[in-house]
Amino acid sequence: MPADHGLSPFLPPRRAALALAAASLGLLLAAPTAQAQGKPIRIGVPTAMQLQVGRDTQDAVKMAIDDINAKGGVLGRKLEMVVADETENPETGISAIKKLTADEKVDVLIGGYTSGVTLAQLPHISAAKTIYLGVGAASPSITQKVKADYDNYKYVFRVGPINAANQARELTGFIANFVKGELGISKIAIVGENAKWVQDLVPVLKKGAVDAGADIRATEFFDTQTADFSPLFSKVKESGAQYLVVVLSHASSDTFAKQWYDSRFPMPYGGIDVKSMDGDFCDRIGAKSVGQMAANFAVRAPLTPRTIPFFDEFRKLTNRSPVYTAFGANDAVYIYADAVKRAGATDADKVIKELEKTNHVGIPGVIQFDEMHDVKPGTPTYKGPSFLLAQWRDGCKREVVYPKTQRTADFKFPSWIKK
Repeated sequence: MPADHGLSPFLPPRRAALALAAASLGLLLAAPTAQAQGKPIRIGVPTAMQLQVGRDTQDAVKMAIDDINAKGGVLGRKLEMVVADETENPETGISAIKKLTADEKVDVLIGGYTSGVTLAQLPHISAAKTIYLGVGAASPSITQKVKADYDNYKYVFRVGPINAANQARELTGFIANFVKGELGISKIAIVGENAKWVQDLVPVLKKGAVDAGADIRATEFFDTQTADFSPLFSKVKESGAQYLVVVLSHASSDTFAKQWYDSRFPMPYGGIDVKSMDGDFCDRIGAKSVGQMAANFAVRAPLTPRTIPFFDEFRKLTNRSPVYTAFGANDAVYIYADAVKRAGATDADKVIKELEKTNHVGIPGVIQFDEMHDVKPGTPTYKGPSFLLAQWRDGCKREVVYPKTQRTADFKFPSWIKK
């Protein structure tokens, strides 16, 4: 029996042949379209895989992907994750971007950690014309490129954390309102690692602290590979400071805390210490961080309707407390998926226009982007992401000490320090 192509047996032979050719061509043209509709949307994740910030980025992306896929995906397409290790090295970071965009042909990039690496990657992200949603690097220079050269860098957005300049302003508030205002300490030293985001942050912090009435006795930078902090501690002690503000994020965090504790350094310290955000930080260094305070961009508290459920689900799946890159990574997947739905396609230019309209209730706060594609920080009238200072306590528990509105416990001086 001849195959039935849906053609009328009464068509003349020439017309029947033309109709058959048209029907065959239609099938050929339709096939790629149907295939494209079923093709997964690929999310590339460049991150420092050997660190908790990297592990948490991956796990948080997967949580969002699994949730969205369980609800049918986006535009009838499933999401899938492809990971590349960018380490903390610019050259490796560039290779990770090239692998994800050229080899894996991902639709979007979600990740990042070190500002120096991200800045090195930007020209390659631009050349690949691939949307990048940053969730780790804080240097303002990253998104300033969007304003300076929109056509080339419009692909770049920062979902989190709030940039280093805004962090400096937040930390200035901590110095003015808590260190000086509550503890009554005005003599302060600022120390930070010699990294791009810290170089951006410290001058803003110092000026803000002086304007707030603080007496800045010392400002010191140290190499990220420093193994012996005793010379730095000596300088700080000799300055006459009574409180030490730190800004650091690399491997030196563990060593710094241990040597602060072991030397019974005669002043409390706190500030931005990214490794101290790790849920296992205190246990990892034998409880030698007890008494130290570190900024966090979210804690398990009702900051938004998403905050507590995310913390609980993340712990259930990983047996870890998430760090800040997890908040941005999880939110970024939903933000991108919503933008694709509104755009009706994964075309970068169309999706960018929708991303610019983002108003997403995220884990640390409401996520909106400014004209530089940078996440807007919270204000008294806008519930965007902000930051909290939490203190490590006995038993390696954490309590929020600042701001007062979200305080869970009063500050305690380290056991060897008298007020």
